[in-house]
Order: sequence, then structure tokens, then C-alpha cells
Amino acid sequence: IYYYLPHLQEYEDGIFPNVIFGQQRTGVSLVMGIPTVKRENQNYLISTLHSLLYELSEEQKKDCIIIIFVAEVTAVCGCPQKSLRNGVSLRSSYRFPREIHSGVLEVISPPASYYPDLSNLKKTLGDSEARVRWRTKQNLDYSFLMLYAQPKGTFYLQLEDDIIAKPDYIASIKSFAAQQSQDWMVLEFSQLGFIGKLFKSEDLPLIVEFFLMFYKDKPIDWLIDHLLWAKVCNPEKDATHCEQEKSKLRIRAKPSLFQHIGIYSSLTGKIQNLKDRDFGQNVLHKAHNNPPAKVDTSLKTYQQYTLEKIYKGEDCFWASAPVAGDYIRFTFLNPLKVEK
Repeated sequence: IYYYLPHLQEYEDGIFPNVIFGQQRTGVSLVMGIPTVKRENQNYLISTLHSLLYELSEEQKKDCIIIIFVAEVTAVCGCPQKSLRNGVSLRSSYRFPREIHSGVLEVISPPASYYPDLSNLKKTLGDSEARVRWRTKQNLDYSFLMLYAQPKGTFYLQLEDDIIAKPDYIASIKSFAAQQSQDWMVLEFSQLGFIGKLFKSEDLPLIVEFFLMFYKDKPIDWLIDHLLWAKVCNPEKDATHCEQEKSKLRIRAKPSLFQHIGIYSSLTGKIQNLKDRDFGQNVLHKAHNNPPAKVDTSLKTYQQYTLEKIYKGEDCFWASAPVAGDYIRFTFLNPLKVEK
């Protein structure tokens, strides 16, 4: 790593993360990595965590780790942005206290000295200066997160902070991995970008080294394709043969287990409506049995997605333009014992 990021020779702590929350859990089957940065207009992280954690059994929670990598840095000093880091910490500790205490959920951030100077990058692929800087930093984020996760478990699953998961996704991943007889390198549980890509933890050092060789040149999903090409493609044979050989290392699972829900990209000003067609219909609500109650809200309801319908377990609730002082109120018709 010092060869590709020589500035780290001057900073001994440059490769050691700031562990905001974590119990240093190791020895699990599956480690999931989620880099998160500040976005314009919207934040999807809590919804993503709810989707990943909602239906996990206690046994599954004991055998996995979800690592949130707070990858925001300020443009001026290059240090982790405290407002985002503190915001993630507060929201995570408030929403998921049990998961943090048990070690299922970890929150880390990079030290200020990890990132090299990104202000003078060579423009490639016809991308703007802002996009080159964005994708270069993203490559460094993935590399740091992968190296931190590598000793913690058998498999590493790359996710993003704006996705939802299908129920029982962990069992599906383990089952699909167990069925593979050949020496695979990547199992894909989504067709989009770098979402839902499963790696063997033992392969991560090699993968990260390849990323760091070319982190300034191309985006991460292209780099993984180039790594597969370097491993198995014969330049004396045609592209069809190359794709056949790569397909032995990169195996696609269907249907997809993860869907992209974000609209506002982490690249400022970019709108993206990417959807995985192999995911099927998004499950926007999970039916439940609530006690009889009168419900009302001051929020402006969008179309037919009312508070009454979600309370009855019929649909999701969708409201827009919240302001300070808005409320959602449940008035129970019978006395109830309320617990946290």
C-alpha cells in the first residue's frame, strides 16, 4: 500500500481507522461493507440498515458484521467531516442500539492522512475534473474498507448506502456460494455497478492491490473486470473466449437480492434512476398487526400512500416536504402497555 500511496510513509496512522462504534467482532461468515457520504437532498442509510437488519434471525446476527464506512472528507483540510460522522453515529446509536452493543454493526471513518492530494488528477475517459476526483476517492474508499474487513470473516459483501435487500438474503447468499464447485472470484447478487458483489476474504489483498495500482484511472466496476481479464483472458483468442473464461470467475445469481433505491448520487448534481430488473417488485412495506387506533398526521401525503394504509399493513406510507412541528399521531382505542 505504501508503494501506491507513498504519502502514507509520512503518516504512521494513515491506514488505521477511527472506530466510532464497534466490538471488534471477528470469525463470522459474512462481513458487509457500506461506504456512506453526504448527498444532496436525501439520505438513504437508515432505510438501508433497516432493510438489511429487519428479518435477520439471532443466529444470523451472531454470524455477520455490517461495517458503515463514513467516507466524507472536507474539501479544505481533507479530514473526516465531523457533522456527517457525528450524524451517522447519533442516528445509528439511536435506531440500532442492540446491534451496536452486540457487535453486528460497526461504524468507522478514515484518518485524515489516508487520502492523497486529489486536487491535481489527470482527466481520463472524457470525465470532468469533479467526476475523476469522485471516482478516484471512491476507489480509495473501497480499498480501505476491504482491507479493514478482510480479517473479520470468510466472505466480504460489497453494498452501498442506498439499497434494499430481499428477505432471507443471507441464507440465499450462503446457499449460492456453497453450490459453486469451481474456483470463483466474484459472486454477483445484483447486476448494478458494485452493489451486491461477494468476495472471498482471502482474495481481498490481491483485489485491493489491483485497485490501488489503477485507482486514478478507472471506476471500480471497470477495474474488477480488468482484473478478471488479466487472470484468465488469452490475448491470442477472441473476445467471446475471454467472456467465457471470465464467467467462470464472475458468477451471476438470479434473481437479484439487492435493489438500488437512491435517486441523488454521491456525485454532486448527478441524478440516477438505476433499477435492477432482475430484483422483481420492490417490497415497500411488510404487513403487520397493529392494535386498533386512530391515526393522523400533519404531513402532506403523496398519492394513495396514506398513514392509515401502512397502519393496517396494506401499503407503505409516503409523505413529502416535512417541516419542524409536523407530527404523526396514534391514538389507541384501548389501553395498552407501551414498551420500547
